[in-house]
Amino acid sequence: NSSQLSSLPLQILLYVNGVYYIFYFLATLAMIIYKSQVFSYPDDFLAPDLAVLFLMAILEVPRLYLGFKGNLTEAEAPLGLSLGLTVGSVVLCVYLLLWQTYVLWADVLLNAVLLSAYGLESGLKVTAIAAFVS
Repeated sequence: NSSQLSSLPLQILLYVNGVYYIFYFLATLAMIIYKSQVFSYPDDFLAPDLAVLFLMAILEVPRLYLGFKGNLTEAEAPLGLSLGLTVGSVVLCVYLLLWQTYVLWADVLLNAVLLSAYGLESGLKVTAIAAFVS
């Protein structure tokens, strides 16, 4: 008599976030290139903005992998690590939303959707971890 504790909504959201992040990365990279060509983008600020975007992409792979793994195996440790990496991704997303050199309305839209997804995903992760522990 076994019961399944893994979360289907979390699994779907992790998948959707993975697909959305590919779009987000490519759109943000294109906008940084656009801004560097159209605006007087100081060379000193181009590298940090690109570094944050690529660091975020590097963080996204283990974040999603651990989320998938933790949810499917009903293990709280990988899911907790994924939640910790989500905090790092949120900080980088806020940087791109508020503190990058030029912020366009498209940046605001892309980052708002990503932050909303991170928030919803975090809530589902906490709920799943609570179900796994009890």
